[in-house]
Amino acid sequence: MRQGDLVIRKSYGGDIVFKIQEFGRQQAVLRGVEMRLLADAPLHDLKFVREADFTAHNHVPEPRWIHNLRRQAQRGPATGQTSASSVQEKPAASKEVIRAAYFDMPGKVLHLDGDPSYLRKCMSLYGVLKVPAEGYYVPEANMADALYRLLPRIRPDIVVITGHDGIVKQRQPGGAAHLNSYKNSHNFVNAVHMARQYEKNKDALTIIAGACQSHFEALLTAGANFASSPGRVLIHALDPLCIASKVAFTPIKDVVNIVDVIGLTHSGLEGIGGIESRGSFRRGVPKMTDAIPR
Repeated sequence: MRQGDLVIRKSYGGDIVFKIQEFGRQQAVLRGVEMRLLADAPLHDLKFVREADFTAHNHVPEPRWIHNLRRQAQRGPATGQTSASSVQEKPAASKEVIRAAYFDMPGKVLHLDGDPSYLRKCMSLYGVLKVPAEGYYVPEANMADALYRLLPRIRPDIVVITGHDGIVKQRQPGGAAHLNSYKNSHNFVNAVHMARQYEKNKDALTIIAGACQSHFEALLTAGANFASSPGRVLIHALDPLCIASKVAFTPIKDVVNIVDVIGLTHSGLEGIGGIESRGSFRRGVPKMTDAIPR
């Protein structure tokens, strides 16, 4: 076996397909292909999976919310209605002219990802969904420092802090309640702390943090609006993007329906939780020929 090969773990019944990240002493460090899980396994426990067999073996279907957001991006968000007073004062023809003059400004996303292949998938989908986004591959341990540099320059409305995580085999006393029982939760917590030092208002900067099996309570306590994973379950690679996109297209005057949006994700309420947060979508007039600089 070589670095980059697709494998499954025989002791787990081949439930998840991984890519070999690196080799250690008689073991390999593994990154989930569809799930944001970081794991290790002895070499004798690994079974090679051919690229051609991957889809049939363990491919997770495209989340159903993607189709809904694609349709929304094509027709524009059903938000930002003209005020009642202006409607009463304007004749019907004038109202139609005003509606035609709207321009839309979804919230801007800064997406930090500890996996370059997931980042490429997410950035491609942000483009399809017409969500303004900047993405950076950053190892989880370096995310706090990266945010210190990037936040003042990019000034996003939404920050996604994700990558790979998982509960370690040799847990600390206290088990799953201890932050050091996780591979990368402490790095995500540090990154959330840094983002909240930049912007304390949870409605001015929405933070979505975590990966598979991450310490949900610690991330929320650190200041995240949405985090994984309440049930310490696996989450789909695109689940954080799902939350970010819905926040980006929810009007600033509205609170994101957290139960509905989390219900759209692959992992559901066991995988993602959060607190009431306002959206970051704005609508303006008159319509401009060029995109407004953000």
